[in-house]
Amino acid sequence: MTTTRTELALTGVSGLNDILAGGLTRGRAFLLEGSPGTGKTTIATQFLMEGIAQGETCLYVTLSETEEEMREGAASHGWDLAGIDVFELVPPESLLDEEQQQSLLYSSDLELGETTRRIFAAFERVKPDRVVLDSLSEIRLLAQSSLRYRRQILALKHYFSTQKATVLMLDDLTADTLDKTVHSVAHGVIRLEELSPEYGPERRRLRIIKYRGRRFRGGFHDFVIDTGGVRVFPRLVSAEHRTDYARDIVRSESAQLDALLGGGIERGSSVLVLGPAGTGKSLLTLTFAAAAVARGERAAMFVFDEEIGLLFNRARGVDIDMQAMVDGGNLIVEQVDAAELSPGEFSQRVRTCVERHGVRTIIIDSLNGYQAAMPEENALILHMHELLQYLNRQGATTFLTVAQHGLVGDMKAPVDVTYLADTVVLLRYFEASGRVRRAISIIKKRTGAHEDTIREYRIGGKGIRLGEPLAGFQGVLRGVPTLSGRAERSGLLPDDEGA
Repeated sequence: MTTTRTELALTGVSGLNDILAGGLTRGRAFLLEGSPGTGKTTIATQFLMEGIAQGETCLYVTLSETEEEMREGAASHGWDLAGIDVFELVPPESLLDEEQQQSLLYSSDLELGETTRRIFAAFERVKPDRVVLDSLSEIRLLAQSSLRYRRQILALKHYFSTQKATVLMLDDLTADTLDKTVHSVAHGVIRLEELSPEYGPERRRLRIIKYRGRRFRGGFHDFVIDTGGVRVFPRLVSAEHRTDYARDIVRSESAQLDALLGGGIERGSSVLVLGPAGTGKSLLTLTFAAAAVARGERAAMFVFDEEIGLLFNRARGVDIDMQAMVDGGNLIVEQVDAAELSPGEFSQRVRTCVERHGVRTIIIDSLNGYQAAMPEENALILHMHELLQYLNRQGATTFLTVAQHGLVGDMKAPVDVTYLADTVVLLRYFEASGRVRRAISIIKKRTGAHEDTIREYRIGGKGIRLGEPLAGFQGVLRGVPTLSGRAERSGLLPDDEGA
């Protein structure tokens, strides 16, 4: 065998080493289990390819797939499996010629002991540092009893451990009974799962059930199978990401809006913009992104609900050239399809913007679209809590939008995250003097004082313009206010005045 280069055997799977606290303990046997189609063979192949890259010797023992099928699957990812020894122990097709039949083994006709001896012989020939055994289902069928199966797995484990080989055993969970035999024998157990939502593609996730002697990252972690292999998105734990930064004040491009906010927004805080459809939530948050770019910082916007081209056109209408900011490398805009994206992958995208591109202003537009990617509302709140805590600790200012149901009167949000946000901006429609108007108010700000007034605002070619406090009205937030003072002191913007 070759000399090991690292204390742990890296898996070759993006994100999986992080979950495993660095990788797999060398010289131990691990179980990778999951239903057919969950990605076991892909992960196992990446594990062996990483071994080849580290200068190690690798052996793939297959009892369920032919070598040709394996190489075809690898080719679909752009791999050629060069350097990996493949030992094929599968029954031939009935139409193979006589010469081919003599070169293959009928595993169904072999005694269990003979199958094991063939595996050991292949091991002695290759003397590998890494071994994949695919799959245990075939050995379970040959064993025919739980006791015999357990003894055989123990024999395999002891043999491989004496040879200091790192072994990955695959199990497709096709047995009629839920046999936990290998769980107690294996040094670690990784479970792969596939979920089928009512709409959209399947979702995949994994978790570490067991890992002796190591503090792994628990819970479920989303992953995808793309061309090029499996990518895992470790569950975000905000407490692990702490940085020092100056808690200065972040301002928009509107002095009136900043005044309403008590001078601006504290860096590293989160802002929730709440209101019915069409009140200008996206454009309001864009004023902060434009101001960040003007300061020489980078911003990112994740758009769930609106087509990007339309958003760019609307932004130009309020004198914000998003295309120029994107071309200059100062603004990252990503169109997010909630039906195609898991929450874990979305969190990873946000982390990439912050950690690799130095983004300090994040806009998520909107949580309504983000909710569509979640199986249930409780999970959404937990995911968002960790994401906001992470961004706050990175010194990133986050802007979230939520579209409420309805247009006027009593309205409800599809998900209540107001307690998570440091600042809550409320936008409302109201009727006055025969016109539909829009009002803005700051409901909450943890990081300092703010105005408690309600002001009319307009968005136009000059940006956002705020009027005087609507002191002459009562019931603005209900949508149909009554005039309680003199009309000339109502605080309404003149009808002929643009924004």
